[in-house]
Amino acid sequence: MTSIRLRLFAILLATTGVVWLFAVVWTYVNTQAEVERVLDARLTEAARMVSSLITDHHIDVAAAVDAANAREAGGVFEQGEGYSRQLSCQIWSLQGTLVSRSESAPVTSLADHREGFAETEINGERWRVFAVINPTLGVRVLVGDSLEIRERLVGDVIKGLLLPALVILPMLALLIWLSVGRGLAPLNRIAASLSSRSATELHPLPEAPAPREIRPMIAALNSLFRRVEDLRVRESDFTAYAAHELKTPLAGLKTQAQIAMRSEDPDTRRQALGQILSSVDRTSRMVRQLIDMARVDARDDVVSRDQVDVMRLIEELSVELSPVAVQRQVQIAVRSDGEQGALCIATDRTLLRLILRNLLENALQHAPSGTETICTTRAADDSLTIQIDDFGPGMTANEQKRSADRFYRGPLSAPSGSGLGLSIVQMAIERLGGNLDYRNRKDGLSVTVTLKRSAA
Repeated sequence: MTSIRLRLFAILLATTGVVWLFAVVWTYVNTQAEVERVLDARLTEAARMVSSLITDHHIDVAAAVDAANAREAGGVFEQGEGYSRQLSCQIWSLQGTLVSRSESAPVTSLADHREGFAETEINGERWRVFAVINPTLGVRVLVGDSLEIRERLVGDVIKGLLLPALVILPMLALLIWLSVGRGLAPLNRIAASLSSRSATELHPLPEAPAPREIRPMIAALNSLFRRVEDLRVRESDFTAYAAHELKTPLAGLKTQAQIAMRSEDPDTRRQALGQILSSVDRTSRMVRQLIDMARVDARDDVVSRDQVDVMRLIEELSVELSPVAVQRQVQIAVRSDGEQGALCIATDRTLLRLILRNLLENALQHAPSGTETICTTRAADDSLTIQIDDFGPGMTANEQKRSADRFYRGPLSAPSGSGLGLSIVQMAIERLGGNLDYRNRKDGLSVTVTLKRSAA
């Protein structure tokens, strides 16, 4: 069942039906017990009255029974047609001889017990009989009535409950259906408000007039709107920045290509081709970093947890970046303060690879020729740190503050830089819940990445 309205309607109708059925069963049981109690009390009273009348007034049994019936007339059970309970009475001697009986009583004994209540069956009819012994006259008085009348009385009470229910139930179902529809009206209003919005309308929904049960859903939708708006702004800024930054190397490529085509001087052409090659490298790196940034943005809510061997990952990146290191005449040194098996971490391998690659590449771009870039890994009980040291010019306080800004390049940045590397690193660090720290040394810069680790 996909409709909330139908589901609520079915639940409420079924619940009402179960409650009504329980009430009918409860009424039936209690009514039957009450009828039994009242009628048994009247049987007892009638039997004792007959015994008293035949003792004190010495009248016959028929007159005594008529007196008992007259005593019962006007009772709550004599009002309806078919419930004129004419009692059946017999008087037996203690030796077992029928002394007298009422007109409605059978010839055979109503019961064989001496005193109290008993249920018997005579000629297919069930009787409820009360017996009392009259020691003065030496007789046993039996007064009984038909159990069929009692059961019909209880059945008519239950019918009196069920018949109105059959009339009321359709009306109740209609009222439940209308009530459920009215209760779901706020959802319909929210749906109408959302359907009338354009794709650019991401302002939050008002929470004040909404019912308390719907406010969590509205809060979740508003949170989603905020995230979508943030993502839309990031994508818009990203597109604008990327278009602006790609325009410069492309213009340089065009200029150097024109110089190479028009110049007949081999040195000039060689220098122009070198500039073209440098611009292509810079543009290629920028495109790769733009793709990396898009990948980090795409993993905003999806961060996997893999067991990553950090030392092996750093060695793979060292091999991958070896052409840059050779070109820059810089050595990459990989060191560890712990055992090989202790340097595993449960984290997102893709994000960690982006962090380390950009930091190593950044260090290689700023390291002077003939120096080395040192990557040191340290493991603690609850964290793992990766420190990358270079012997470059370092970073000013303003550069450290703006390092996460996209396309920002400080005055000491490498000419081939795009201003995206540290932005990618900062974004990835935030996704992993880690920490990034810059520290200037006398002879260079130290960048430290701290990540929480779990046991390998």
